[in-house]
Amino acid sequence: MTLHTLNCPPGHRQSEACLEALAPGDALLLLGDGVYHALGDSDAAGRLAHLPCPVCLLEAEARAAGVLSRLANAARVIDEDGFVALTEEHPRQLAWY
Repeated sequence: MTLHTLNCPPGHRQSEACLEALAPGDALLLLGDGVYHALGDSDAAGRLAHLPCPVCLLEAEARAAGVLSRLANAARVIDEDGFVALTEEHPRQLAWY
């Protein structure tokens, strides 16, 4: 049970490695440029819908990127308290930059 934090945009080699490493019981949190994976009607957002684990993104990061109103339903928007809850639920964290 690993919490993967993804800070790379779609198409980046680390993004691909992260998405391939996900397993049931893991969680994916999109941060920084990673929030662009959840843009509505994008190929990247379509891929999120088929991952073996839940996908979340930090509301403040999406707001800062100016994409909060354009997100697909493939990711659940969470706040800082939700981020803390994810870290409590997942004993390991792996950051992808």
